[in-house]
Amino acid sequence: MTLAQRALERLDAWPDLTAGPASCGTGRALRSPHSEIVHFHSGHEADLHLTSRAIQRISRDLAVSTAIRMVPGSRWVTVHLDCDADVDLLLSLVSVALQAHQMRPVPSGPAAGCNYRRVTVLPRGRQGVYG
Repeated sequence: MTLAQRALERLDAWPDLTAGPASCGTGRALRSPHSEIVHFHSGHEADLHLTSRAIQRISRDLAVSTAIRMVPGSRWVTVHLDCDADVDLLLSLVSVALQAHQMRPVPSGPAAGCNYRRVTVLPRGRQGVYG
């Protein structure tokens, strides 16, 4: 089982989330009554839909994480799932996303595009190992 499958399985058990196809056309999504929250595009990455306000509030923490990739102007962040701690990080950020989206009105149009094919995530190497 990949780390993305493990995360999807754990999140699918949350009562506020419903599984379905991702609106971008690739992979699975989990959505709340308010918005799509997370897309799983591969076995090792997920796109998480935050609000601009939430990203601004936690931007310093996001910027220092080696698991996070951001696209300027996007309300989606890509989480590279390379270890169990990354899955835990994703679950924590999904909680942040759920709270952030509950504070906004329910959107009437389609979800803004995720970061699929806009971010290249390379595997993280061990520190101090080159080559």
